[in-house]
Order: sequence, then C-alpha cells, then structure tokens
Amino acid sequence: MNVGVAHSEVNPNTRVMNSRGIWLAYLLLTTALHVVLLSIPFLSVPVVWTLTNVIHNLAMYLFLHTVKGTPFETPDQGKARLLTHWEQMDYGVQFTASRKFLTISPIDTCEHKTCYFYTKYDTAHFVVNTGSLLSVLLPKLPQFHGVRLFGINKY
Repeated sequence: MNVGVAHSEVNPNTRVMNSRGIWLAYLLLTTALHVVLLSIPFLSVPVVWTLTNVIHNLAMYLFLHTVKGTPFETPDQGKARLLTHWEQMDYGVQFTASRKFLTISPIDTCEHKTCYFYTKYDTAHFVVNTGSLLSVLLPKLPQFHGVRLFGINKY
C-alpha cells in the first residue's frame, strides 16, 4: 500500500530522465562545470577540456552505472534494489530518447571537434579522453545490461 505517495509510477527512477527540463538542466550543469574550470587561472584550455570530459564521465559512470537501487520506497518487492539507474531507466527498454541522449552526450563532449581540437590533438589528452569515453559507453551497450564484470557491483 502506498499511503502518502504522490507519484503514480511503481518506480519513479524509471521516468526521471523523461521529466520536463531535465535534458536542459543536464546541459547547463555540464556547461557550468566547464566555465568554472575555465575560471581557474593556472589551468590551460587543453587541460580544462580534458578535466571537463573526465569529471563529466566520472559523474555519469557513478550515478548511472554504479549506484544501485532507488531512493523511493517501491512496491516492486526489491527488484530495483539490484539494478543500476541505467538498467532501471525506461523499464529497461533499449534505445529510448533518454538513453540515446545520455549515450550521445559524452560522445558530443569528448569526440566532438572541440575536445580534440582544443587539446591540439595531444596524444596524452587523446588517451585520457578516449579511455574516459569508453568507460561510460561500454556499460550502456545492450550486451552489458545486467552484466557484472568480475563480480564487481554484484550485490
């Protein structure tokens, strides 16, 4: 029984990325992170782009692919307890608008001409940015839905 619960979803985590304005807020937070890093005087522009990319991808990995469960009390008898936020999104349906947006956004942040152009195609920045990008793109593939490599994050 859901006494005092205002939402009609079984698990509100499944629809949070479809909420009104959430994509704009996501883009504004990423832009704000970049502007804050640019305001630090001793950081060069290539380092700021790499830091923006790495911090963005680290936050995305932690919030979408590491944290499991839901902050809400759900009547699903603990099914969401063992799923990451990415696995809960849109009830596990692949290739929805939200999932496409969250897959394209790290690609756009890193692989877009800006990141590599502003880092002057430096090999060290390329390796860091590409490694960071792969760390958030691989868990999003449908083949990795529910997969725990080496038992990490199993429980």
